[in-house]
Amino acid sequence: MSKLAKDPRENPQQLRTDLANRLYFKLYQCANMLHKTGTKAVEAQGLTTQQWAVMGALSRPESEQGMGMGDLARYLLVSRQNLTGLLSRMEAAGYVHSVPDPADKRSRLVQLTPAGQQVWQHDAAESIGRYYEQALEGFSSNDMVHTLHYLLKLLDNMKAIDAQQNAGKEES
Repeated sequence: MSKLAKDPRENPQQLRTDLANRLYFKLYQCANMLHKTGTKAVEAQGLTTQQWAVMGALSRPESEQGMGMGDLARYLLVSRQNLTGLLSRMEAAGYVHSVPDPADKRSRLVQLTPAGQQVWQHDAAESIGRYYEQALEGFSSNDMVHTLHYLLKLLDNMKAIDAQQNAGKEES
C-alpha cells in the first residue's frame, strides 16, 4: 500500500487531503522543472521561459495587432509589475516594441518585432518542438487532451479562489 491513508474507507477526507498534497507538490515540481529545463531548451536563442510565454501569447492570431499591458498580464496570469521588467528586457533585445493603440491613442499595444517573430517562428520553434516531444514522451494525444482538461479545470478553480481573495481585499 502507498503512503496514503492506510484504509481510505476509514478516513476518506484524509485520503483526499493526502492526494491533494501529492498533486500540488507534483505541480510545484513540474513548474520548477519547466522553468529549469525549458530555459535550457531555448537558451541558445537567448530566451527564458518567461520570454517564451510572452512570445507565444503575442504570436497568436488574435494578438496580431498587439496586446495591451493589462490584457497581456491577465493572459499570462502575472502582475503588471513583473511583466514591465520582462518587456523592458525583451524590448532591449529587439524582440518586442510598443505602438499606439489605434482604438485609444493614449494606450499602447505590445507587439513582436520582425526580429522577435523571426526568433519565435524560426529560431526557437525547432528547439521548443524538440522540448515538447521530450517532455511529453509516452503521452498519447488522448493523454494530452485529458491532462489539458484537468489542468484547465484546476486553473478555473484557482482563478475563482483568486477572485474571492481579491474581492475580500476590496471590501476591507
